[in-house]
Amino acid sequence: MLYRLYEFQQTALLPWRLAGEVTRELLSNPFLPASYTHAGKSMVAGLEIFDDAVRQRPRPDWRIESVTVEGQKHRVHRECILDRPFCHLQRFRREDADDGELPKVLLVAPLSGHYATLLRGTVQALVADHEVYVTDWRDAREVPLDAGDFGFDDYLDELMGFMRHLGRDNHVIAVCQPAPLVLAAVAVMAAQNDPAQPRTMTLMGGPVDTRAEPTQVTRFAESKSLSWFERTLVTEVPSYYPGAGRLVYPGFMQLSGFISMNPSRHFDAHLQMFRHLVRGDGDSAAAHRAFYDEYQAVMDTPGRYYLETVDQIFQRHLLPKGELEWQGQKVNPGKIHKTALLTVEGELDDISAPGQTLAAHDLCTSLPAEQQETYMQKGVGHYGIFNGRRWREQIKPRIADFIRRHASD
Repeated sequence: MLYRLYEFQQTALLPWRLAGEVTRELLSNPFLPASYTHAGKSMVAGLEIFDDAVRQRPRPDWRIESVTVEGQKHRVHRECILDRPFCHLQRFRREDADDGELPKVLLVAPLSGHYATLLRGTVQALVADHEVYVTDWRDAREVPLDAGDFGFDDYLDELMGFMRHLGRDNHVIAVCQPAPLVLAAVAVMAAQNDPAQPRTMTLMGGPVDTRAEPTQVTRFAESKSLSWFERTLVTEVPSYYPGAGRLVYPGFMQLSGFISMNPSRHFDAHLQMFRHLVRGDGDSAAAHRAFYDEYQAVMDTPGRYYLETVDQIFQRHLLPKGELEWQGQKVNPGKIHKTALLTVEGELDDISAPGQTLAAHDLCTSLPAEQQETYMQKGVGHYGIFNGRRWREQIKPRIADFIRRHASD
């Protein structure tokens, strides 16, 4: 019912969007005197803001064609290395790089509502001096039921399979939500003495132990019962999608949740866009539009995986308590002794607050001090950890240096 109500709302808004588009075109006609007036420009701007706020965004393209290294531009080649039912493993590599020349990095993107393309800036910076593999998760509503279910253990299986595919001397970077799962997967591989254990593990702004510093997100997760999440936020995919009948946590619910955390910030951003459009500042308006085209492009998450993550990571805190299990076996990060650990946090992160990721060090009891590093980036929030100027100029170089130093340990 929840999904159908949302689709009905989008259908009901369509005539208004079409009427707005026609009106915009009319009022933007240079032969119409009203198009030069402040009232005319304001109406056009308002209609554009309305359309920008309500329209659905398609899956974004990666748009990584080249990278500049020491002043020279190099083409970047992308290809799907592994095609799994719930994930495409994408590889990004400079076309001039020889096999084995650059460190292999598995970049684990969140499976929490946004497409992996949200990490475009992350990949763009890393691909200059790494061979980058990205977990490009599929929209769960596009995965047919006969592909099976997908839960917490399946996620760990996928991560371990990807690291084994990369082989020896791989490195793994987790951005946000997958940090505890990457830590758990590496712990399982360490307990098995798997030869594909990564050389390094970088955890960035993730909920390893949400008790360390609660946020609005973690408080909300703890304030409701798991049955409430199942009744209220998990719904069935309608019949007109390939994944018809699959239980999912819809992307539009995730987006509404994020916006509700800071509604004034998003209102102010759209107000600024309105002012830019009225003034004719197309560049600033385009920058705003590009951000929201990415931010509001959302996908559905497998319902079982979502509920198990809420239960095990946010409510019962099984990993830091030493109670997490994979296929009936205890997951013990204390078994990790070959994989160097770097944690990265943002001073202003209000989603995974400082301290939540840092907690990973207390769990990796077998790692000597020289194999553990921490970094706190001043003046950035959650998204600034993996995108933007400070990511490119301060955080990424530290990660690259960490990988180089431990590449042959």
